[in-house]
Amino acid sequence: MELSEQHIERLISRYLKVYDEMASKSREVLKRASRFLPGGVVYHIRFFNPYPLYIVRAKDTFVWDVDGNRYDDYWMGHGAHILGHSPDFIIDRIYEVAKHGTHFGFENIYAVEYAELLTKLVPNCDMVRFTNSGTEANMYAIRLARAYTKKRYVIKIRGGWHGGLDQLHTAVSPPFSGPESAGLPEDLIRYTVSVSYNDLNDMERALKTYDVAAIIIEPVPGAGGCIEPLEGYLKGVRELADRYGSLLIFDEVITGFRLSLGGAQEYFNVRADIITMGKIIGGGMPGAGAFGGKEEIMALLNHTRYPESRTRSFHGGTFTGNPITIVAGFTLVDYLSRNREKYGVFNEMWSSVAKEMDRLCGEYGRPCWITNVGSMIGIHFTKSKPRSIEDAYYLRYSSKVYEALHLFMRINRILYLSEKMPHLMPSMIHSRVQAKKLIELFARFLDEILKAPQ
Repeated sequence: MELSEQHIERLISRYLKVYDEMASKSREVLKRASRFLPGGVVYHIRFFNPYPLYIVRAKDTFVWDVDGNRYDDYWMGHGAHILGHSPDFIIDRIYEVAKHGTHFGFENIYAVEYAELLTKLVPNCDMVRFTNSGTEANMYAIRLARAYTKKRYVIKIRGGWHGGLDQLHTAVSPPFSGPESAGLPEDLIRYTVSVSYNDLNDMERALKTYDVAAIIIEPVPGAGGCIEPLEGYLKGVRELADRYGSLLIFDEVITGFRLSLGGAQEYFNVRADIITMGKIIGGGMPGAGAFGGKEEIMALLNHTRYPESRTRSFHGGTFTGNPITIVAGFTLVDYLSRNREKYGVFNEMWSSVAKEMDRLCGEYGRPCWITNVGSMIGIHFTKSKPRSIEDAYYLRYSSKVYEALHLFMRINRILYLSEKMPHLMPSMIHSRVQAKKLIELFARFLDEILKAPQ
């Protein structure tokens, strides 16, 4: 089937009029923000046409903008808020600790307690080190893998996102080659090789060609649209890494503590050598990140075993392991560990929502496909179901339809990101009533875009 670009443009114009009436204060804030912030935002993916919403409050599953509009939030702090915004028991614990200091600049007992908990819950994680973000975790993980294997190259997935780290900031979006940013010389990505997701042959070709220190992969690509790994794919990647003497790094910044308590390793029963974590691990506080792995690998960070700096892999940071983020993260993850049964209900509910949305795609003549693993949902207006992230872009009927969907959901008080690649990451406290609303609005949108143009 074909989507009418002209019809979609007319719908966008209609939606924009509604949006302009309901969010006029955000329009004014953008004018002010643009004087001091490039593009009027602190992060470009939070901008959407014709202007972003400026949020002033968040609680549970909702956010409120400067105009007082309340939205069902399916972005949830980039996926960090698995128990909703600002759970009282976490906020109370943060206040309790903050009274005694927010940043000691020395070692603290809270980090020891959290590291001990993480090594009990995360498979193949004998030891951990904390970082200030998922990006940092990936940077240190790659450095550690190179130190351990004494090899140079890193394999990543085309379309895979691992943060703004120079050496991985390539092959994120079409044409999936070269530097992803101005100011990034080719030399900084010369040891990075990109391959297609769900393609073991492509992976093996790269492993045969280069001396690969590590394969870094999101078990379920987040920014790539929550595409499911094919049966046996992740196990195949594990086997290839072993066969060619490379380390397997699972970027579990999104999947960690979301798919299961033990993350994607537990969910798919595939073990990685190094695991990177972020988002949920910080309990909703900023500066959230960690990486961990087998003791023999992590030992290369040990300054007492390797006192000469150039014989060990460096890791550090001023705010690393600060008590506020550590306590927030511990409190949340400890709660999840004591309520493990919630994962079954959580994953079942959102898998059911995804199936219902995909059923609607079929009923409407298959203009779209839904990809889903657990509570991660992607929406794709493509000619066939995407199996790789390249598919998610190159098989599109239209780019405008993604803009129209985002705008339609916005004016109906539902928020998610991004405007160009929908991926939803609900929390454990989203209700079935909210899920029903999401499904009904999605059906309404399909009805509107597929009406014969007048």
